[in-house]
Parts: sequence; C-alpha cells; structure tokens
Amino acid sequence: MPDPLRIVFAGTPDFSVPPLQKLLESEHQVIAVYTQPDRPAGRGRKSQPGPVKTRALEAGVPVRQPASLKAADEIEALRALQPDLMVVVAYGLLLPEAVLKIPRLGCVNIHASLLPRWRGAAPIQRAIQAGDAETGISIMRMDKGLDTGPVYLTRRIALAADETGGSLHDRLSLLGAEALLEALPGIADCSLQPVAQEDAAATYAAKLEKKEAQIDWSRPALEIERQVRAFNPWPVAFTRYENANLRIWDAHAIDGMTAEPGTVMSATRNGVDVSTGKGLLRITRLQMPGKRAMEARDFINSQGIQGILLG
Repeated sequence: MPDPLRIVFAGTPDFSVPPLQKLLESEHQVIAVYTQPDRPAGRGRKSQPGPVKTRALEAGVPVRQPASLKAADEIEALRALQPDLMVVVAYGLLLPEAVLKIPRLGCVNIHASLLPRWRGAAPIQRAIQAGDAETGISIMRMDKGLDTGPVYLTRRIALAADETGGSLHDRLSLLGAEALLEALPGIADCSLQPVAQEDAAATYAAKLEKKEAQIDWSRPALEIERQVRAFNPWPVAFTRYENANLRIWDAHAIDGMTAEPGTVMSATRNGVDVSTGKGLLRITRLQMPGKRAMEARDFINSQGIQGILLG
C-alpha cells in the first residue's frame, strides 16, 4: 500500500466538490486548495466564495486564489508546498508548463468525457447535443495541450433518453470522484501507466454561448430536443414570442403533421406542438421573461398561442 499522498486540489464550481470531498475523506492529505477569485453574485452583486472554497474552508484546508498561475511568486508558493500530486477539476485557469512539473507525480485532471472525444470547455452539453449514446469520465495526466494528455483510466455511462445538461453534470461529478479514488493507488506506485490519446479521433467541445441557445425551427425536431436538453439549466434554449424571449425548459420530438417551421400546430394539456424542419417539437415546460417556469398546460390557460409563428 503506497504512502498517503500530499495533494494540492484545484477546482472552482459545484462539479469539483464531490472529488474534493472524496479526497478529504480518504487517507490522502489535501495540503492546499486553489480556486478562482471570488465573483459578484446575487441581486446585490456582492463578492461570493465559490463552492470549492466554501467546502475547503469548512474542512480547514488553506485556500489560495491567484488570478493567474504564471507569476514567479505563485509558482514558488506552489513549489514550497512540495506536493506529490495536483488534482485539477474544472479549475478554470490554465496551468503553465512550469506548474505541471512541480508535483512529484505530475498533475491529474478529471475530464467529463471519453477522451479524445470532447476535449474543451463544454463536454457535458456537447455530448447531449450531438446525440451521443454514452459518455463518461477520463482521469488524465495533464500536459501543456488542451485536454491532450495521456489517460490513466476511463469510466463510461449511458445517456438517458431525457438526459439534461444538469442531470449529466451531477452524474459525472460523482463518477469522477469515484474514478479518481480508484486511480490514485496505481498513480502513486506507478503501476497504472497512462495511455496516449488518439489525436486523429479528437473532437472539440466549444464553450457555450448564449446566442446559440436560440432555436432554429428549420432544424429537425430531434436536434432541437437535444439542444433543449443540453442547454438546461444554462443557457436555456429560447425562441422569440411577442417580441420577447420564450425560454424552453423541457420538450421532446414527436411525429405529426407539419407546416411552416415555427408554427404552433396545437396547444393542449399535453403540451405546445411546434412544427420544425422535420417532425414536431412538443414543449412541456417554458418560461416568459420575469415569470417563473411553468408547465405548458398552465401557460396555455393565459396565452392564445395556437396558430402563431414562433421565432
């Protein structure tokens, strides 16, 4: 059994908390946590700590929040910690090559895809949007490229028919925590050797942009359904209705008679059926500006929407 590792953890959002928690509960020592600087949040836009910082402080772990790791003093501060390993999970800052070389065992990243598929910022949402049947977690040794390092292990899961960005985020966060703890003994004693990725098979998961959440009704209903599910809970798919953005939270593709894309074919207690480039999209949960999200059956009680053209 290898000796417990001295680990520096780097992460920022909710996705990073389960892996941090698993490390805190393990025999290993989390000697410091790196996380992004506090950001304004809430109605008052007051500076608020992120989820990782909050958990680290609760556990009594020292927290560092540099705006960058490129400065010489930050590099020296990390080197002074003498870490065996650095674990990075959705940190949000680039690690310079000098930082990658500091830990004795290097830097390990929990990436939310089956690398080399979906390298980049939004692997969870892009997997749903593309209609992938499965995705998973890769425990990767970091190098100077973007998610290009060799992979220690992968763990796969099937995507549910109604999978959303939110549900898959939560499932992969827990899976990543389990996979990390599974990999650590082999990383510590060097019995688990990482395997180089097949670069020719790589795909890129571009960062999500609000503008791409607008629905193009000329696309097939199945593609729009995947867009709706992928962008729930952010940035949320939307369409134009009465000079406002109507947000679409839940919808699914169905067969049926169509007309001009964007036409509301029917509005019943079952949902709002909209014509697309191929098939119908049945909207079951939506939201008007300044209002709470509601079921379609409640929405149609106050809106005469049948027959209008969305978009």
